[in-house]
Amino acid sequence: MIKRIEAFLAWPAFLRVWFVAAVVAFCPSAWGQSGLPIYTDHLVNGFQDWSWAPRNLSNTNATHSGAASISVSASAAWQAIALHQSDFNTSLYGNLTFWANGGNGGGQRLQVVAVLGGTATTTAFSVPSLPSGVWKQITVPLSAIGAANKTDCQGFWIQITSNGTLTTFYLDDIQLTAAPAPALVHLNVNTTQTLRTVDSRMFGVNVAVWDSSLDTLTSLQELREIGCGTLRFPGGSLSDEYHWASDTTDANTWQWATSFSRFAHTATNLGAQAFITVNYGTGTPAEAAAWVRSANVTNHYGVKYWEIGNEVYGTWETDSNTYPHDAYTYALRATNFIQQMKRADPSIKIGVVAVPGETNNVNGYTSHPALNTRTGKLNYGWTAVLLATLKNAGVMPDFLIYHWYPEYTDQESDPLVLQSSSMWPAAASDLRQQINDYFGPSGTNIELVCTENNSNAGSQGKQSTSLVNALYLADNLGKIMTTEFNSYVWWDFRNGTDTSGNMDPTLYGWRTNGDLGMLNGLAARYPDFYGMKMMHYFAQPGDAVLGASSDYLLLTAYAARHGDGSLGLLVINKDDQGAFTGQIALGNFAASPNASVMSYGIPQDTAAETGVGSPDIGTTNFSSVGATFQYSFAPLSLTLFNVAPAAPQLVLLAGPQQPGQPFLVELHGQAGVPYIIESSPDLVSWVSVSTNTLGASGFVTLTNVIAPGTGAQFWRALWRSAGF
Repeated sequence: MIKRIEAFLAWPAFLRVWFVAAVVAFCPSAWGQSGLPIYTDHLVNGFQDWSWAPRNLSNTNATHSGAASISVSASAAWQAIALHQSDFNTSLYGNLTFWANGGNGGGQRLQVVAVLGGTATTTAFSVPSLPSGVWKQITVPLSAIGAANKTDCQGFWIQITSNGTLTTFYLDDIQLTAAPAPALVHLNVNTTQTLRTVDSRMFGVNVAVWDSSLDTLTSLQELREIGCGTLRFPGGSLSDEYHWASDTTDANTWQWATSFSRFAHTATNLGAQAFITVNYGTGTPAEAAAWVRSANVTNHYGVKYWEIGNEVYGTWETDSNTYPHDAYTYALRATNFIQQMKRADPSIKIGVVAVPGETNNVNGYTSHPALNTRTGKLNYGWTAVLLATLKNAGVMPDFLIYHWYPEYTDQESDPLVLQSSSMWPAAASDLRQQINDYFGPSGTNIELVCTENNSNAGSQGKQSTSLVNALYLADNLGKIMTTEFNSYVWWDFRNGTDTSGNMDPTLYGWRTNGDLGMLNGLAARYPDFYGMKMMHYFAQPGDAVLGASSDYLLLTAYAARHGDGSLGLLVINKDDQGAFTGQIALGNFAASPNASVMSYGIPQDTAAETGVGSPDIGTTNFSSVGATFQYSFAPLSLTLFNVAPAAPQLVLLAGPQQPGQPFLVELHGQAGVPYIIESSPDLVSWVSVSTNTLGASGFVTLTNVIAPGTGAQFWRALWRSAGF
């Protein structure tokens, strides 16, 4: 029960407003190429009823298909069935279709408009007079209502006009139909565009006090397998009730399965960095400072990153302060936490919880507004008040903490959750702008970190343990690497099974339980385990994140240059039915024709279900890599190319002019790649002479490296993979 409650409590509420998605219930496990259902026997895919016409969304008197339809008993012209959704991208869809029935008498005349960015479009689609007692399909081209290829569509109105009758009519089977997929998807990698380097904190996992299997050799091996370099403890909302010294929560006398010392044993054996969340909700600055002192002064664990509370802007979080969930109170207390904790160890970094949006999470408090001098506006939102109060107190946090969960209980949507990674750049931009506005130039030293991410904040259903969640993890980690966020910590390693969530057969997957953990029990692996493992192969700390693009929403690309000069290209096919052919262009990269290709998708997931074959990442070879090449990407798949640079060449320009002088040689190859020059007297025993990394020209003249030896000498240049 504790595990299930924790999984419910630890998620931020305002994010549920930013992105809402719901169960696909129109056709089993189908999207992208099969359209996006809106209403079947109920609203699906996150669409909400914002109607102002008298209606019944569970009418059973007249249906086109299934068990229910929408009955509309309009009493005045311009009343509407309003189907609302948070911003979504319409580029995958061509038409809005629905079935309508005029009921007894018919004669109703309807119009359809779209809502973009909160405003109804001015162009309306007129629906002819509805027939009496007969179902008729209506097809509305999105282009006809100004909604084609929009990123901010928020739904549709089906309105009754003043031209027809006002008797009851019926609607059913409302959906967006798919636009044709391109025959060829263009994927481009710009190897000269370095967006950033990969931070070691990008490969993080939350671990929790309830995980009795954490401090075991098996867990250590599993964490190493996924390349985990960061652990967070003690676990979500429970952090604001947890007392580290006694390993208890609140007034309980019983202890948790994994104490801080057992966590530290795992973290130090793993060689991982750690984020520790201290108890703000029911704890004190003195308790937090004692934790720092015990960890780093007494026991020399070297824990560098400390968080003050967990999501305390949210009313779901335990907060015993006089003014709970108040940004001003939190900021004042945070100054004391920071001062006392840094007095215990001045080398640590301390973060405070934040949310994008200057007006979000006001929580009813308006006594301490924050003035944004750039805009001239007073703001009452959590982050604005927090930063302004800290600035006035002369205290600067080392980082802001952001958590993101796009879905909530019974709102799962496979296709829409796989679009949600697009929010990361906007979140980074918003938080950075607030730092600039309320801290000024000194705020440039404040980092942005994400210490919790998963798909669903509520009771867990089959999506959380399905292949979709593995793609979600990889897509979000790939996207966050292109922003200024410096950490990504998945929720979580082991969480506990949940059978109270959405198990609808329209969701992809075969498991009969939900679970926000990567593992069930000691060693049973869910797909997100392999998603993180794939990302460990995609990029390593210190690698360069490169610019990569796709011209189709359902095929996403990310690229990185490894330290040895090779290229990692990750491609995610987010459609559950269509295999897409990608034309890949590697700009300014001379590639070896042979690449290793790692894949994870439906075959591995089927192997896990049936026990036939391997559920682990598959590896093959591909021998047709070039500046431009094509590859077919299977449905619901992660595909990772590891592309080696073309072989280098040594070109002799001139021999020594006098005995003892060096040869004049040019080394040709790929810019940015380290090449090793070796010499041998017999073509058997080779000795490394030097390592040369080529500049933008792609070659370098060597005058002091290759010198004549005694007797015959042979020379060669090599590229040597660093491996994983």
